[in-house]
Amino acid sequence: MSPEAHVATPPAPRNLSAMLAEIADELQSFLETRTAILKAELREKAAHWKLAFPSAGIALLLALVAYLLINLALVALIAVFIASPFRWFFAFLAIGGLWLVLGGVAAYTGMREMSLNRVLPRRTIETLKGDKLWVQREVNNQI
Repeated sequence: MSPEAHVATPPAPRNLSAMLAEIADELQSFLETRTAILKAELREKAAHWKLAFPSAGIALLLALVAYLLINLALVALIAVFIASPFRWFFAFLAIGGLWLVLGGVAAYTGMREMSLNRVLPRRTIETLKGDKLWVQREVNNQI
């Protein structure tokens, strides 16, 4: 072998259209991968929701019936201890006020939990944000 055979030849310069075509292919592959990740994460959530929503609906209906019956029993119990011609009015008012306070506490707690645990797929969004920064750095380095 001659010594010239061991010398590496520099790569041939590529033209701009070839580079742009390669970037477009890589970007398309990149976007397809990220879209697949997003779809998989949403499918995973949807599988859990298919069971959770009907169960929650049945639970809500049963809880509503129980709520109404318990309220009527509490109103009747309070009305027994009030010696007034308006005892039913005051009994309903007392129970209504109690549920208004408890409902306010529940609403506050629910809103706080919803603000802490968002519905959107957080991991995918964070990955996409990081990828966006990476693409911007790569574009700036190429220019």
